[in-house]
Amino acid sequence: MDSLLIEGGIPLRGTVKVSGAKNAVLPILCSSLLTEGTCTFSNVPALRDIDTTAALLRFMGATVELNAPIVTVNTGSVRVPEAPYDLVKQMRASVLVLGPLVARFGRARVSLPGGCAIGARPIDQHLKGLEAMGATITLDHGYVEATCDRLRGATIYFDMATVTGTENLMMAAALAKGRTQLIGAAREPEVEELARVLNKMGARVDGAGTDIIHIDGVDTLHPIEHAIIPDRIEAGTFLIAAAATGGDVLVENVVPEHIEAVCQKLRAAGVYVEREERGMRVRSAKSLRAVDITTAPHPGFPTDMQAQHMVLMAIAQGTSVITENIFENRFMHVSELQRMGAEIEIRGRSAIVTGVSKLEGARVMATDLRASACLVIAGLIAEGQTEISRVYHLDRGYEKIEQRLSALGAKIQRVTDRNA
Repeated sequence: MDSLLIEGGIPLRGTVKVSGAKNAVLPILCSSLLTEGTCTFSNVPALRDIDTTAALLRFMGATVELNAPIVTVNTGSVRVPEAPYDLVKQMRASVLVLGPLVARFGRARVSLPGGCAIGARPIDQHLKGLEAMGATITLDHGYVEATCDRLRGATIYFDMATVTGTENLMMAAALAKGRTQLIGAAREPEVEELARVLNKMGARVDGAGTDIIHIDGVDTLHPIEHAIIPDRIEAGTFLIAAAATGGDVLVENVVPEHIEAVCQKLRAAGVYVEREERGMRVRSAKSLRAVDITTAPHPGFPTDMQAQHMVLMAIAQGTSVITENIFENRFMHVSELQRMGAEIEIRGRSAIVTGVSKLEGARVMATDLRASACLVIAGLIAEGQTEISRVYHLDRGYEKIEQRLSALGAKIQRVTDRNA
């Protein structure tokens, strides 16, 4: 395992380009299972989660070539409609093969994803939707087995907004007989992006980006070429890193509408954030103001930006309240920030953050993907050296982040973990 060593106190300056959206790529790669032939996707980041998805598709018999930022997938030779435990345990998004496999092959065997470091994320909404579409669902020794000669359209009401649930059922419905309505669907940009891909393949999806999606099933879909949208969470992470360090950074390849909730909170904190022709410019204020946030489904403040915002509030003037409404147990980074001198108190689903004048470098441990990003930002602003262990979490969602931060002036390097 590797660690990151960071010497803090250096304002970030320069230009950084945002990579393709990880959370859009994963369902899109799975959507290739709906076709027979070769799909080509561009603007794909080089990430561990992409490697895991490629390994899963290859296990089933697909041919996958990874040459970031280009990925080609030929699913014409898929013969094993199964997602084994050894791969699913590495990445919960592996469950996204369930809908496409049942829709195209009439059966699927997918390991239950189980728990997660940031809380339980059950797939009951996925299964309920497939059953409504005519699938027979059984649980066998930790696996979901779904069978149906051909899925049929249905009206499906989500008990809660679920991104992967919406995506799974949208893909399944693309080849179902008749019309499917998804009521209470997730509205995230990644859902819209998947709908664009499905429609390019010949599907008939309408309403993605709203809470009601209509899908008229078709008999077959065809392979496509498609460029992936920018990663809004990576963009927000770079914006906050620049603001926290007192820097001046142009973040390129960003869709401003996708990160509006983050930008509004940055402006409320006194940070300069404005659109430019090539992207978003961020310059920190002389002093940061405390700003409350409450995480919510899109277009609200994203849960994947909660930890990064907390670091900014840790050095802001005043007291802020950060409320996490999406996942339980998503404050594991708090204890690590406290080791660096942050004043944070947990009260149920809320964290009370009282700003301090400085953070101090320390040895800390990453617990999940976004906690890793939070600790990197903390290291960038802390006095002295910070060592972050277990950064394999970071590699799941941020492509070559230490190299890109170094290009902005940061003193950061990757080393072999001293405790390995």
